[in-house]
Amino acid sequence: MNTDPDLEERMLLAVMQAQAQVLDSAANLAAIEKAAQSAATAGAELLVTPELFVVGYAPRKLRAELDPASLPGLHDALGQIAARHGIALVYSLPAITGNRWEITSTFVDENGNPRGSYVKVHLFGDAEKEVFSPGTQPATIIDYRGLKLGMIICFDLEFPETVRAAAVHGAQVLLVPTALGRGYDSVSNTLVPARAIESQLFIAYANHTGVEDGFALGGGSVIADPFGNVLASGSPNAELLFAQIDPQTLTAARTEIPYLSDRRPDLYQAWGI
Repeated sequence: MNTDPDLEERMLLAVMQAQAQVLDSAANLAAIEKAAQSAATAGAELLVTPELFVVGYAPRKLRAELDPASLPGLHDALGQIAARHGIALVYSLPAITGNRWEITSTFVDENGNPRGSYVKVHLFGDAEKEVFSPGTQPATIIDYRGLKLGMIICFDLEFPETVRAAAVHGAQVLLVPTALGRGYDSVSNTLVPARAIESQLFIAYANHTGVEDGFALGGGSVIADPFGNVLASGSPNAELLFAQIDPQTLTAARTEIPYLSDRRPDLYQAWGI
């Protein structure tokens, strides 16, 4: 048994990339279960799944046809998947309160216990803005197995303020379910590594593949480290990505160029940003 405390802090993280079946939650839960089993077998401690994967990415169709009464059962089923395979899970579902719909992500631990949730702040495109209401809170931060895990969703990452706020509030690893369309490869290839560098954290970015309700999704999921190195990147096809999260890499990045500690927020406020 390894007794090195630094090695014990490392975490093998997995990202699920797959095509969801719109409004076929049974099929989507089965896909998540298969990914959770494979990830756990490979030694992963955490699996991140794409935005709204459980019900499929189709905002207008969801609003018209999704039964809000189904949501508690879906949350329960996802907790059971995590517990069955002994792996923490990040998943995304709508949250519905009266006429207010939100896009959320939820973190459950390896026993299936909910540990935190987040509401998407930046909605992308006409369909999302018609169907959903935006959140107002910064990234949710969860302490898990010696790491501080931050949660945001999709378009949130494309705003540097969102990622920086997560880092300032302590996030070391940012978990990002997304539904990135084809033709936006620059987000995966450029923005994710850039955000990881400038806010000095790991980022796990989990996307769909295929076509859902006429919307073509691009794959290209990515895991980047605080130096901007791409530890794993996805093709356009369904697959599981893995990367080792090593806190020593985080310490090295924040020591070499101290972006976070050298910030001057008093000036930025005076500048009106």
